[in-house]
Amino acid sequence: MTREVVVGKIRIGGANPLALIAGPCAIEDEPHALMLAERLARVAGDLKVPFIYKSSYDKANRSSVHSYRGPGLRQGLSILRRVREAVGCPVLSDVHDVSEVEPAAEVLDVLQVPAFLCRQTDLVLACGRTRKPVNVKKGQFLSPREMGNIVEKLRSTQNEEILLTERGTTFGYNNLVVDFRNLEILREFGYPVVFDATHSVQLPGGEGDRSGGERKYVPALARSAVAVGIDALFMEIHENPDRALRDGRPLSDGPNMLRLDDLPRLLAELTAIRAALGPRP
Repeated sequence: MTREVVVGKIRIGGANPLALIAGPCAIEDEPHALMLAERLARVAGDLKVPFIYKSSYDKANRSSVHSYRGPGLRQGLSILRRVREAVGCPVLSDVHDVSEVEPAAEVLDVLQVPAFLCRQTDLVLACGRTRKPVNVKKGQFLSPREMGNIVEKLRSTQNEEILLTERGTTFGYNNLVVDFRNLEILREFGYPVVFDATHSVQLPGGEGDRSGGERKYVPALARSAVAVGIDALFMEIHENPDRALRDGRPLSDGPNMLRLDDLPRLLAELTAIRAALGPRP
């Protein structure tokens, strides 16, 4: 059985229920963040699913220099602090540089290391030294067993509050595949395993100056991962992902985000699968 990681009042791993990490790809503005966080919290609460709100203050790895990245560190953290206070849920965002870690740790309940940066030692160590929970996304270019080196880096800071996220593996050009053996291999490290059901259907750079995606496969992958026995599910969700635009520019990775209206039914299915599975050994 995996160790427990405590995020605010939520416990992830061990014999605890499946947790949901969800929110829009990028922060648009405060009213939108509050609206979506409140609606997500309501859906999760109805099904007694522990909920962590996720949204990025800066998407630093966009395909194009012209792409929307978010409101930036200062404004984005201010919005996430407001969500945390108003909705009462923990908040998560990704950090991209050592200089961001300290201010981010003052607001965030979970610091997330993006998949592309998971091998950046200074960044991983800085996150670990905050003693905050750290969610590391497995790089699309890594085998699952290589994540052991990243776990060792975090443990060297005396931080055991570690979450490990599977988000698919590069498969040729502009495609990802999910090897569900990875979830079991990641579990061998003894920390809670998260499955990112939406980035796993992303088609990186598939539309030239932006990523594409295959949203229709999110439910199947999510159901499969829960059946394997994950501890938390990560999904980017928007009320209208295909129309998340500003000045004609996409604000988020629309093609792989789940529609908010599709969440209640899917989450009910996932909690039923989790209940049927019973406690993990």
